[in-house]
Amino acid sequence: MQDVIVIEDAAAAAASLDPLRARLLRELAAPSSASGLAARLGLPRQKVNYHLRALEEHGLVTLVQERRKGNVMERVLQATAASYVISPEALAVVQPDPAQVRDRFSAYWLLALASRMVGEVGRLISGAASAKQQLATYAVDGEITFASAASRAAFAAELGAEVATLAAKYHEPGAAGGRRHRLVVALHPTLKEPPDVPAPGTPDKEIQP
Repeated sequence: MQDVIVIEDAAAAAASLDPLRARLLRELAAPSSASGLAARLGLPRQKVNYHLRALEEHGLVTLVQERRKGNVMERVLQATAASYVISPEALAVVQPDPAQVRDRFSAYWLLALASRMVGEVGRLISGAASAKQQLATYAVDGEITFASAASRAAFAAELGAEVATLAAKYHEPGAAGGRRHRLVVALHPTLKEPPDVPAPGTPDKEIQP
């Protein structure tokens, strides 16, 4: 089982988005049979079998064992990955193109870059897995609180200048055997957490004078 698989095929993406099939994929983090899943989920075995065949057809689950149970040969299946990401390439017709909205302050360009990254890294993961090689990547994730829009703009300008300096220092397009790498730096507001809603009958907090 792989850690993550990026789904690039539209039909496989559609299969994984079905609520019951998504549930089956979660349940198949550990190997199980159709009868075992049916008992666990309270569903007819025939219905579970139908959905398992669809998942297997698209490479989302795989056969790990066949065992005899009475007069029946029982098939034991497992999900091919612990988690799945659907690549924008699964919807290639409407996939955003970063070249169409090249504006470093545009949220749409940021989204297009993120979309491209999912597709490219997904292909790289698949290639590395097929070649049984490690994929060299690097990422930084964190949060910054800015006092004002002006400080955020100043940070962005300074960050851009530092990145340009580093790129100029290490970029060697004529190096023999050199490998091109994609560099994306992003900055966006964090999502606001929903306010805590007190349970019915909970007294209001005391306001200190």
